Amino acid sequence: MRAHDVKEILIDKQTIAKRVDELVDEIIENERPQQLLVIGILKGSFMFLADLMRGFHRHDAHPRVDFMTLSSYGADTVSSGVVRIVHDVRENLVDATVLVVDDILDSGRTLAFTRKLLLERGAKAVHTCVLLDKKAHRAVEFEADYKGFEIDDQFVVGYGLDYDNLYRELPHIAKVNFH
Repeated sequence: MRAHDVKEILIDKQTIAKRVDELVDEIIENERPQQLLVIGILKGSFMFLADLMRGFHRHDAHPRVDFMTLSSYGADTVSSGVVRIVHDVRENLVDATVLVVDDILDSGRTLAFTRKLLLERGAKAVHTCVLLDKKAHRAVEFEADYKGFEIDDQFVVGYGLDYDNLYRELPHIAKVNFH
């Protein structure tokens, strides 16, 4: 493991909480939450997804939830370019309106792969929601329907995001500084 530190906070927990509430409001306004299936991409989305799901309660909305585990990074800091399904969705996708929730939109490969796969499996519509949008390394043309924050080309951790499975527990988003 390379020497690094994560002391530089880019987005604090209060700013994240405020934006998550705004995203819930946007989703409620545009989707039919009682018929919505929310699919979290693990592991990175779990904190973001949990806060989004809690936010639906404010609107008396009760979407179904499921998870997928996809891998394209492993222990590296850049995508391998190949998306693998590690754990698949169990909910019925036929005619479902799906909201895929992910931690970060970087290369675009994972979300493009997921949207195509879910539509092929019979979903009526697939929308995407990401906490972070990092456009610097976009390898495929893809835009999320809902996004929390745009960030520059830097490696970040916290609020579910990790570096080699570390730092997911941080309540904020921090920059990883490599030495």
